[in-house]
Amino acid sequence: MSRPNDPAQVTVAILPAVFSRFSFAPLQAREKYLLAALAVLALIAFFAPALPAAGWHIPHFVDTRAWLDVPNAGDVLSNLAFLAMGVWGLEQLRASSDAPVGSSWFFVGLILTCLGSGFYHLDPDMPQRLIADRLGMAVAFAGFLGIATSERISMRAGEAVLVLTMVAGLLAAWVARDNLTPWAVVQYGGMALAVALALAKPRAGALGVPLGGVIVFYVLAKLFELGDATIFEATGHVVSGHTLKHLAAALAAWPVINALRSTGSVPSRH
Repeated sequence: MSRPNDPAQVTVAILPAVFSRFSFAPLQAREKYLLAALAVLALIAFFAPALPAAGWHIPHFVDTRAWLDVPNAGDVLSNLAFLAMGVWGLEQLRASSDAPVGSSWFFVGLILTCLGSGFYHLDPDMPQRLIADRLGMAVAFAGFLGIATSERISMRAGEAVLVLTMVAGLLAAWVARDNLTPWAVVQYGGMALAVALALAKPRAGALGVPLGGVIVFYVLAKLFELGDATIFEATGHVVSGHTLKHLAAALAAWPVINALRSTGSVPSRH
């Protein structure tokens, strides 16, 4: 019997509702390209050399100061930005008449990221806590790719990518305890797919989510992450790069929320 927190068990719950709406009409050209790209990523995830997790998890976060008895307060409390954007996004969905596929999962994933990342940064010397961090990220990332695909290709493609990325992301986060290769493929291969979708013309009837804006905030977050110590020194120990990473990553939800604000007042089904 699977445990309640098994990611495979979590993903099963979303399958019936999605495939009950799925269309089996002939594939469009863009859908064929998408299928080929997903097949390539799957092959890489399965057959690329394994990256041992033990050799990559070396906690090096520079700001370890406590505040109000909260250890590593900057990196822990900055995760509240994910909670704020997730709740704000879900509230906007209640008044949205045309939300893209995956929107609700994107915002739920941000809330889960707040919980998981905050839990991890309380004690980053415990690598097993990374599982909680990555599980939330996997849900948010799947939601974003669902949005991007439904905006640029088709609604059914968005549904399929949402499910496939959710399953792949949760399983990759789980096996990343021993092998980081699948997680790297989901994260960086998925972002490469998002960039390609951002360069494509929106489909007719799309909401018009500015995918490029989301990607810019993601890249900015990665740069802050790489400059953790440098930024900490440059700001006179006011703030670290990793703390700013959390804030920039949370702001990646702003382009999606802003697009939802332009829609009508009929509740969305997505």
